[in-house]
Amino acid sequence: MKEIEFWKMSGSGNDFVLIDNREGRISDDELPGLVRSVCRRRKSVGADGVILVTRSDKCDFGWRYLNADGGEVEMCGNGSRCISRFAYLNGIAGQKMTFETLSGPVSSEVNGRMVKVLMPEPKGLSLNIELDQHRGWKTVDFINTGVPHVVIQVEDLQAHPVETEGKSIRYHKLFSPEGTNADFMKISGPHQLEMRTYERGVEGETLACGTGAIACALVASARDLAASPVTVKTRGGEELVIHFKKRGHAFEKVWLEGNTSIIYQGRLHHEALL
Repeated sequence: MKEIEFWKMSGSGNDFVLIDNREGRISDDELPGLVRSVCRRRKSVGADGVILVTRSDKCDFGWRYLNADGGEVEMCGNGSRCISRFAYLNGIAGQKMTFETLSGPVSSEVNGRMVKVLMPEPKGLSLNIELDQHRGWKTVDFINTGVPHVVIQVEDLQAHPVETEGKSIRYHKLFSPEGTNADFMKISGPHQLEMRTYERGVEGETLACGTGAIACALVASARDLAASPVTVKTRGGEELVIHFKKRGHAFEKVWLEGNTSIIYQGRLHHEALL
């Protein structure tokens, strides 16, 4: 394989490898293996996932997002913010853009390092779902914010065993076969909460999760414990701001806003794939 130009970016703690694949240099057959290799930490670039820019007849561009395990998923909130800035800085789209995803068209706006994205309307809200209770759990709910999320309100967020409980929830038979993400949150006030996430596909805790931050904010609002805008402090210490309109237990105009960082630009050598 020829060397591939890429950017490494971070969206509030989630890190990604971004590649302009509009010319189709990376084929569908080689993509999952490439992603698994590239996302290995200490052996390759290391990332939570890989994002490809593709051509679109309907929007400014299309995207494909694959988690570190090589599996393609519909949406990634922080990834969508990073690809928006990538597209803007590379002249692929203007400051305001719309791009095509498996969850439908997504609109975004770039303002320097800050990027906000209009996310797909959430669905499947279910409060008090039936899961085996663990010590420290206060509430257990579910919502799909582009990808599925179980949201658990806990007593002591910092000390909570996110890795072990998150893995158990991710593979719970209730969400088989696709599985789910697991978010643990603590509500600090009507416009402030903290969260930690076990991410499906990464198979571990990540420093941030955009769709998870949205899930936590909307679940807190559905329980009348929070109202828009909600500032979510991530495990990595950065903050995401969720704006939304609430109509009963339904939500619309959900915006995810936060910081992005360009880590470096480079060429992927074939030895990084071994």
